[in-house]
Amino acid sequence: MFRSFIILFFLFNLKIAVHSQRSQNQNFYSLSEFGPTFGYMYYLGDLNPSKQFYNQKSGIGLMYRYNVHPRLTYRFNFLAGSVEANDSDSKNDILRNRNLSFHSNIQELSGGLEFHYYKYQLGNNRYRFTTYMIIQAGLFHFNPTTTLNGDTLFLQPLGTEGQGTTYGKKRKYLRYQPSIPIGIGAKFCLGKYTNINLDIALRKTFTDYIDDVGSNYNVDPNAFDQDQSVAEELSNRALDGSRYGKRGNSSTSDWFVYYSFSITFRLGRTNKCAFPR
Repeated sequence: MFRSFIILFFLFNLKIAVHSQRSQNQNFYSLSEFGPTFGYMYYLGDLNPSKQFYNQKSGIGLMYRYNVHPRLTYRFNFLAGSVEANDSDSKNDILRNRNLSFHSNIQELSGGLEFHYYKYQLGNNRYRFTTYMIIQAGLFHFNPTTTLNGDTLFLQPLGTEGQGTTYGKKRKYLRYQPSIPIGIGAKFCLGKYTNINLDIALRKTFTDYIDDVGSNYNVDPNAFDQDQSVAEELSNRALDGSRYGKRGNSSTSDWFVYYSFSITFRLGRTNKCAFPR
């Protein structure tokens, strides 16, 4: 039922796009924009439950828009950045004692809709500014690492929560996961061919392992084989040496956020008489 609704919704908007293009004598290039984005990324999860803008890292990307209507745009993004967190930065004694840390590069490809709160059109002085809402669906890649004795180690292959052992018989998590970017922004046109944009979007994810932390408690060290000594050491790094301390919160998924400045350029000319209705 939901899938049918989504298909009908996109077909309806495609019909609007075709009608708009024909009635205003525009073409694919005059309705298209493309340009770079520059911004910052940060993460919310087990190693940073609530602190906004914590340990933000720079990110870059590319944006393509197809302007269906003065109030609706199809939007596609590619994004590359990184996130990280360290328990030593926390003010919570329990988290500082847990002593975990991670860093992960993230690449995301997403597409969806941009809804304008006001009519907007490049080259039309009456409609040169709007705020907007972003709703997209995406796929992202992550690969958490940490540092041990000066060496950078990839965490997913190690199975630090007993993945691949007889302990929990859990499979190792996938490093490609879906995301749902949801955000707001504002844009302003400079002349007939250039947009400048500011926006921020939260990424709802469906994994609890961007930080490699998903289980509620530390794994029993007896679950690890002799050749998994590194995984055992990274599984529990508690400063007080407790064996079965709190590790994470399995009831919540991780999020990441990207806020950015972008500039996009119209790819072709439009009919001089093409104004929003």
